[in-house]
Amino acid sequence: MNAQDTPAEPTPDLQLEIAHVLLIDVVGYSKLLVNEQIEQLQELNQIVRSTECFRAAETSDKLTRVPTGDGMALLFFRSPEEPARCALEISRTLTDHAHIQVRMGVHSGPVSQVTDVNDRTNIAGAGINIAQRVMDCGDAGHILLSKHLADDLAEYRHWRPHLHDLGECEVKYGLRLHLVNLYKDNLGNPHLPEKLKRGKRWKQAAVLVRPISALRWPKVLLVVALVVSAVALMFSVSFFLRRASPDVAQPHVQESAASSISEKSIAVLPFENRSDEKANAYFADGIQEEILTRLSKIADLKVISRTSTQHYKSAPENLPEIARQLGVAHILEGSVQKSGDTVRVHVQLIKAANESHLWADTFDRKLTDIFSVESDVAKAIAEQLRAHLTGQEEKVIAAKPTDNPEAYDAYLRGLAYTLKPATTVANTLGAQKHLREAVALDATFALCWALLSYVDSVSYLSFSVEPTTALREEARQAAETALTLQPDLGEAMLAEGQYYYAFLKDYDTAVSYFERARPLLPNSSKIPEALAYVARRRGQWDRSDAYFNEAERLDPRNVNLLTQHALLDIERRNFSLALRKLDYILDITPGDVDTLAYKAAVAQAEGDLRRASAMLDGLRPTADQSEALETQVYQAILKRQPAPMMRRLTEILASPDPSLGYINSELYFWLGWVQEVAGDKAAAQQSWRHARSELESFLNKQPDNISIIADLTWTNLGLGDPSAALALAERAAATFPLEKDAINGSTALDIVARCAALRGDHDRAISVLQKLLSIPHTGVLASGMPLTPALLRLDPMFDGLRNDPRFQKLVSAYPHE
Repeated sequence: MNAQDTPAEPTPDLQLEIAHVLLIDVVGYSKLLVNEQIEQLQELNQIVRSTECFRAAETSDKLTRVPTGDGMALLFFRSPEEPARCALEISRTLTDHAHIQVRMGVHSGPVSQVTDVNDRTNIAGAGINIAQRVMDCGDAGHILLSKHLADDLAEYRHWRPHLHDLGECEVKYGLRLHLVNLYKDNLGNPHLPEKLKRGKRWKQAAVLVRPISALRWPKVLLVVALVVSAVALMFSVSFFLRRASPDVAQPHVQESAASSISEKSIAVLPFENRSDEKANAYFADGIQEEILTRLSKIADLKVISRTSTQHYKSAPENLPEIARQLGVAHILEGSVQKSGDTVRVHVQLIKAANESHLWADTFDRKLTDIFSVESDVAKAIAEQLRAHLTGQEEKVIAAKPTDNPEAYDAYLRGLAYTLKPATTVANTLGAQKHLREAVALDATFALCWALLSYVDSVSYLSFSVEPTTALREEARQAAETALTLQPDLGEAMLAEGQYYYAFLKDYDTAVSYFERARPLLPNSSKIPEALAYVARRRGQWDRSDAYFNEAERLDPRNVNLLTQHALLDIERRNFSLALRKLDYILDITPGDVDTLAYKAAVAQAEGDLRRASAMLDGLRPTADQSEALETQVYQAILKRQPAPMMRRLTEILASPDPSLGYINSELYFWLGWVQEVAGDKAAAQQSWRHARSELESFLNKQPDNISIIADLTWTNLGLGDPSAALALAERAAATFPLEKDAINGSTALDIVARCAALRGDHDRAISVLQKLLSIPHTGVLASGMPLTPALLRLDPMFDGLRNDPRFQKLVSAYPHE
């Protein structure tokens, strides 16, 4: 049938809706070579798709994206904050891609979806037209907003400092547009756009221009809306057709996830232990990790971290789905069989899309020659994936870390403990024991020295072992030894940076070591993760968020990493984002007690105790799951129904686990609190006396443990010693000033506020509470929830303030979300 013979279909009614539009284009696009145009658009597509805002909106099916030839349009439908946040995320990521120069425009307005001649979705309407004109006023790096959208953002305190009024700019047809420049933390472009500089001369010439005003919906008559939208449709279609250059292949933003995955990407699944002795499982784990580590040092490859692959079986059946979850094109499977002084390693490289085997080999070697297997496998995979290896990378993956097989065996045993999911006392002590044994056998084993230092630093931060002077000295000496032995070892630089971060709180020096390690460990998620923690301590919340996103691209199913990212959202009171991350974690580890407890704690912070109970009532956490257990106890206190948790705590403390250290003493504080809420004052006093005697001993050994300081503060108040409590609260504030540590510093202020409230110092309590409610904040109780008006209404510690009008004003406010 000829086109002219096709009966005309009736034009459907235009379906108008308000969209929050982000328009992006590549500056200087037409001057690029065709290959450069395609490459830059593909790279920009990947950057945009990796942003948290894009993924969150896409997951909830609240995102429309359309290619525009030299860029793209993203339409969000929930909040005007979405395109602004997305623009900042893109700007942050582009700081590492200086060759891509973009400008962005943001506006909220009516749009309608239409279908073009290729049956693809296109967009029409005033919303997209004005966003284009806003963007066209900018130069490279600018994030320009229409005043209409900026006024919406200005309703939120946290946006106001970053909105900079530019005045009016003349656009097409003599119309003028009021613009606002968005920039913060070196993101965006703070300079006046060139078009506005010229605009000053237009104003001096007194040219008559007409303002563009936003339509007010639904007050505009429907017939007028349809006419306006029809005109906008013609402009929009011509706009998108004009911008799509016919002689350049157009990458689409809505291309499938599979097509955007690099062919040079790989995940190494857990190796199967085929040894007769199951105790040799550590050896299989170690060989897998060592092969992965060598691959990860090839910058031309994308290699997923082990923490994301450890949840899978050694040879799973659903490889295409696993590859999709990990964002890779290839999977490496393997097995290890150790017998006496010989070892057999079998590996196979699989293209995940069709499960075809690209390469496989079996290596039979003596234990003394195991390094050649790791090196040969890495080289073979690089060759199969056509990855370019520099001379330095070839040298690194062929390196032999030690000539002592006994030292290497001890190293692999220690390494296996570090690969376990949790930083527990047992895992830390096991790792330290074997790593110390390895360096005793070979004092020139730089890689082992680096890992020992890293383990010490992590254990210091997590309090999984006592944070003693000896621990700090070992971490320092081990990192320095590793660097002295091998100055270009990335793991040594990472360990040195971790030492400066954990023990010395010297963030500048820590960051310098992390950045030096970056090019040597190009696929290590530990580098951006460490930078995220430093930025968070410094109160650089957006930067921390960007680093977490970067780490997750390399380690997308690392539960600890995802949890820490969710906690960042919680600290910022972005509870909806946090809950999405926590739900994703539960997809990876269904029924995880700690994750469910975090979700319940968010419900508490939002004042929804019924929702919190629904998640907590079915849990039975043990003492080593202390955050979940304490969240349950806090729930009972908030509900003023303490009896069930009184029985549970009494049962747990009847047989305390000595390896938990101060946690048992902390549980005695909680037991005293529920007993007091229940009205059993005598029992509460007895529990608190027990807690105080033990906590004071622990504080002498761990003087910087803010949890112990907090527990002792409440315990002394309960025992009628407000002077001792005040001294402890002041100690916390002095030890952790907010300007140097945004995490512990805000926790210290929480201690001060609660102490003041319980002592009857209304002025100080309310002053500090006002401060805490206005900043991102890590709470002092249970799961570390920040204070919210809802928690102030529910928490018994603030009962003494309830009749104060200033406190009533605080609790009547809405939580910051």
